[in-house]
Amino acid sequence: MRVFETEALAARYGHVEALRGVNLHVEDGELVAVLGPNGAGKSTLMRAIMGLIANTGTVRLQGEPLPRRDPAALAARGVVMVPEGRGIFGPMSVEDNLELGAYLLGRGDPLFEERRARVLGLFPRLKERLSQVAGSLSGGEQQMLAVGRALMAGPRILLLDEPSLGLAPRVTAEIMETLGELNRQGLPIILVEQKAPLALKLANRAYLLSLGRIMAEINPREITSHDELSRYYFSA
Repeated sequence: MRVFETEALAARYGHVEALRGVNLHVEDGELVAVLGPNGAGKSTLMRAIMGLIANTGTVRLQGEPLPRRDPAALAARGVVMVPEGRGIFGPMSVEDNLELGAYLLGRGDPLFEERRARVLGLFPRLKERLSQVAGSLSGGEQQMLAVGRALMAGPRILLLDEPSLGLAPRVTAEIMETLGELNRQGLPIILVEQKAPLALKLANRAYLLSLGRIMAEINPREITSHDELSRYYFSA
């Protein structure tokens, strides 16, 4: 079943056409990667989906059109993004950051406690640092917190923009393994990632974005070498 899709999604920065009629979809339980070089429009795509920049076209969740310029309404409907750069609230504690992720729930709501327990189970290091100021966490721990906060919102689909950015390989592998586990548990994911080999290990399908357009749809199982992946990039 198709859970999520964009149809003719386009966006501009002034006179510059940054996103050009993008059509993509995510089936139930899929992890879909969006790949491409710097400047391809990957982050613009995420921002357009979330209504953070002016856009045209249609975004649908389970067949229903979503608001075009209302990020809060999208989050309330279950479209939740972990932005590039993590976007945590540095002066606040880890606990308070997690609580903000579930702002639609009261702290006494059983669902709040259920989500909190799940997040702390996925990221035991956060459990050890609940009272710590979020800005004092390591980069990897901040990324864990950003993902955890997003999960507190109860996403029906999770969008991640460059989650490996600035992280050491060991920490990146840990984050990616957690994303894979979330997907195996049934959470649909759109993963924007510049490190294509990392994303392709997790993805069911991938889109190659270049100059704001989808240039190819890739079956990760057919990519067995860097040379094969490079051919997609150079033919885009």
